[in-house]
Amino acid sequence: MITKNPQRTSNEKKKLPYSQKLVDGTYEPLTVLEAVVKQTAVYASSRKGRLSVYWGDQIFIPTKPFVYSPSHHIDIMCTLLGETAPTAEEWVEQGLDKYGVIAVSKGASKDAAQVEKVDHATAVRMLKSLGDIGQVGPSLGSFSVSSLILTSLCAEYRAELDKKEGKFDTDPHFWMPLTLPSDEYTALMKQKGIEESVSVAHHVRMSAMKSKLQLGNLGLFGAVDVGKDACWWDYGLLKLYSTNNIKLTEQDENAELLRTYFGITSLQENSTLGEGVKVDDVSTVFSSEIRSSSNIAQSALCNVNAISVEAEGAIIVNCTARKIVAKKGAILYNLIDDTPEGIIAEEGDVMVSVTQEDGTSMTVKSHIDICGGKKWKEIVKDNSLSFEDVMKKNANSNIGKIENVRKVKAQKVADSF
Repeated sequence: MITKNPQRTSNEKKKLPYSQKLVDGTYEPLTVLEAVVKQTAVYASSRKGRLSVYWGDQIFIPTKPFVYSPSHHIDIMCTLLGETAPTAEEWVEQGLDKYGVIAVSKGASKDAAQVEKVDHATAVRMLKSLGDIGQVGPSLGSFSVSSLILTSLCAEYRAELDKKEGKFDTDPHFWMPLTLPSDEYTALMKQKGIEESVSVAHHVRMSAMKSKLQLGNLGLFGAVDVGKDACWWDYGLLKLYSTNNIKLTEQDENAELLRTYFGITSLQENSTLGEGVKVDDVSTVFSSEIRSSSNIAQSALCNVNAISVEAEGAIIVNCTARKIVAKKGAILYNLIDDTPEGIIAEEGDVMVSVTQEDGTSMTVKSHIDICGGKKWKEIVKDNSLSFEDVMKKNANSNIGKIENVRKVKAQKVADSF
């Protein structure tokens, strides 16, 4: 299995505000990647001899059967909506013009094709090569390929791989040219700002590769339906990380399913809370030690060691300080503070400590309303480096060594309380 999108700035896999018990009896915060591995493992028995690729920051729980026999050399996960193709009105109502969409033919072969962010009329025109469309739904992006496809792609792009040059994305550069006619593919890529000559040449290249494939009794491109009612929790963007972690404190069915998936049976686990620590009846506190005079409301805490904590609607993960104040919407992550005043985060503040192998660290600040993608190359919130610069600085770091160094530093601060 391959996953995408590690924690970009510190080169670390994002931790969640929930701890898991390890085989040695200790507890550690669960990472998004570990949660993804746990979830996607249910498909393993159906994909022997295939390469599976999943987003490393999305968890989904299918409502459709996850044990199946692959019918295509490439199969992509999606949420098919209904048993018939949507009308133009339904296309807009379901927001299909805003997503990468998988369309499945009515025929027995159930061949599929992909289009991206187009209106109903454009989709129907582009997908005419499929014949009558049976079902349509948003793509989840995750997929599996047979050894035939993997070896063919490696052979086709051997020159680029050897030189480590070029960049290709699966949807626009592989799946769409393999499933759409040249003129439709070219028109779609033009919307992305790609020159027609470039798209035509790429389609020719992929078509030539396609013509050499010995497909046998499998189709080329198909869909794996996870069900239109599947649970889908995305942690890839800052706001989604906030929304889906604070969901642990909510009381609706979706939140209950999330807690069930993580195996949460109590809102407070493996924690020591002093007599003066007040926690409301929805907050979650895992693997934490908080000694006195605290008020925790609608917040998710994991691996927090402090004398006092004031938190409302906040997420605090892997933090050690004498005093922690986190106002609504704040996210505190991997912080170690030995000052008397401790850590103070205003509404929506985001504070992340990035530790080096030598034990030095820097605090990277942001805000819940700042888009890290748009501001990736900019310095925000009086930081000394941009997000991109922080990521580059840590690109080759030994994460295991850093984690051990961080633990020693955190314990030294905690021992001083």
